[in-house]
Amino acid sequence: MVEYDETHLDRVFHALADPTRRLLLERLAAGERKVGELAEPFPISLAAVSKHVRVLEQAGLVERRIEGRSHYCRLRPEPLAAAEQWLSFYEGFWSQRLNALETALKAAPDGQSTKEEKQDE
Repeated sequence: MVEYDETHLDRVFHALADPTRRLLLERLAAGERKVGELAEPFPISLAAVSKHVRVLEQAGLVERRIEGRSHYCRLRPEPLAAAEQWLSFYEGFWSQRLNALETALKAAPDGQSTKEEKQDE
């Protein structure tokens, strides 16, 4: 398995665990936005959105730029690529397991597994 910085991955997955933060990232995928613009569709305060943005920043998923009183955010996709790479190892693992199960089920007469056949006898 590939070596990963566990602390960094923990922060990324923690950030992605919240549906509001996932929606913020989705909105940032369209391009840079002010924090106020990000907050518009959410039924939460601007302060709450700022806290979510801070979590995304700590995970490296968002970069904030300040111009005067305006805070601009943009998506940084690199940490998402690292998380996807980590997940792809397990995708391969489960694909192999499910393929083996499918092969075993197809080989069993009438779709019954060997264990079910023994129970029927």
